[in-house]
Amino acid sequence: MSGAATKPRLGIVVTSTREKRGGLAVAQWFDAFARAHGGFSTEFIDLLALNLPLLDEPNHPRQQNYERDYTKAWSEKVSATDAFVFVVPEYNYGMPPALLNALDFLYHEWTYKAAGFVSYGGLSGGLRSVQMAKPVLTTLKVMPIPEGVAIPFYTQHLAEDGTFNPGEKADKSATTLLDELLRWTTALASLRQ
Repeated sequence: MSGAATKPRLGIVVTSTREKRGGLAVAQWFDAFARAHGGFSTEFIDLLALNLPLLDEPNHPRQQNYERDYTKAWSEKVSATDAFVFVVPEYNYGMPPALLNALDFLYHEWTYKAAGFVSYGGLSGGLRSVQMAKPVLTTLKVMPIPEGVAIPFYTQHLAEDGTFNPGEKADKSATTLLDELLRWTTALASLRQ
């Protein structure tokens, strides 16, 4: 956050890179919701478009001695962002490998930022993915907040045109998530300077 009048920057990260993934529609819904909420300026980040290979930097991320252009671009994007919402499905009771890889590419860029989750899936609504991601985030000094949005049986909320509308309960959860994420982001601002 560069100034008192500047809204903190929220990265909304689509973590599934599969073809025909549902996460794109879920993330687009949440991005529109976050923009209407008004507490953040948002940036839509799609890990598929980012196309990071399996971690291939020769130097440890703590050194920030990046050699690859895509790592430098990813570093700049994460550095410029004050908080994150990760839109996650559940892969075999865990988080998407693309998310773990994207996290592992960097270290200092993540420090002292808050993160929330919008998870989706079948019966569990992707919650096991969230639980797997939280310890990784805390190791990177990211504060994963408890509030989140879990959307079970998400395909029931997908329209034929690809739009996603999960309904009033998800809207209430999204408001709570954004309100709390804004509190944490504001509180952590002095640590990020």
